[in-house]
Amino acid sequence: MIEITRDLNACRAIRHQVFVIEQNVPEALEWDGLDDGAIHLLARQGGEAVATARILIDGDTAKIGRVAVLQSARRTGLGAALIRAALDEAARHPGLTRAKLGAQTHAIGFYEKLGFAAFGPVYDDAGIPHRDMARALPRPLPRALP
Repeated sequence: MIEITRDLNACRAIRHQVFVIEQNVPEALEWDGLDDGAIHLLARQGGEAVATARILIDGDTAKIGRVAVLQSARRTGLGAALIRAALDEAARHPGLTRAKLGAQTHAIGFYEKLGFAAFGPVYDDAGIPHRDMARALPRPLPRALP
């Protein structure tokens, strides 16, 4: 189950495990001060928080970031479901027309399967090579009439 959440402790615990411990991202870079203004998604399996992502809104763009899936939940389709949920959530916000993210280069193929296209050069983010990617947002489904 994927939900919009205010449980930042759960989101941060997942990010700490994936980014700080597994990928050696310095804590000072992970905690960038943008969490309070973000929309956070949290995925649970069997009641346990196992994946998270956040959305920052900048003009007409939803920037999806801090996408993290615990090792026990990887290769289950949850990461793709999390990105689709982020795209759907962003599409509900009037004026947003595209989604952007900074993909670790090893994950570019994953994001391409979800409709993202890479652009610009490879760059270093916390010692990890990244490349920017973007796609149009899906059109939101019409709401059912009462």
